[in-house]
Amino acid sequence: MVIRQASIKDIPAIHKLAHDTWWPTYTGVISDEQIRSMLGNMYSKDALKKQMDEGMTFLIVERDEKPVAFAAYSLIEPNNLVYKLEKLYVLPSEQGKGTGKALISEVMRIAKEIGGKILELNVNRNNPAYHFYSKLGFKVYKKVDIPYQQFVLNDYIMRQSL
Repeated sequence: MVIRQASIKDIPAIHKLAHDTWWPTYTGVISDEQIRSMLGNMYSKDALKKQMDEGMTFLIVERDEKPVAFAAYSLIEPNNLVYKLEKLYVLPSEQGKGTGKALISEVMRIAKEIGGKILELNVNRNNPAYHFYSKLGFKVYKKVDIPYQQFVLNDYIMRQSL
């Protein structure tokens, strides 16, 4: 397994990974309409390029030279040195192999290395990934309901000190 920083040339792979992970991840958690909408808004190739251009850092995981997971993070509170894990998606075939844990560990290592004090993430309150994050030491910081187009994101904001 190789974890590396993604570049513009990785956008097609990230786009494909998003589509290959969102459906199995969110079916039954949010509506199909919301999955389609959010994939279109956040994971189109243009949207991914814009996120990179605006300073979001993407990491990609390859196993046997094939992309199997990705994450993205950014600095959200410069005064408090809070970084946010914006995205973390692992192919279903990769889950249970330590890929997600390794990816989060790498984001935490990088954020700490550049001065970060806290890593924050949002997780849908009905997403089983909540338990994964809890096992890794993340604690609920806030419960939020975020308007998003015609939908409402029912999330936990979770945090962990670096």
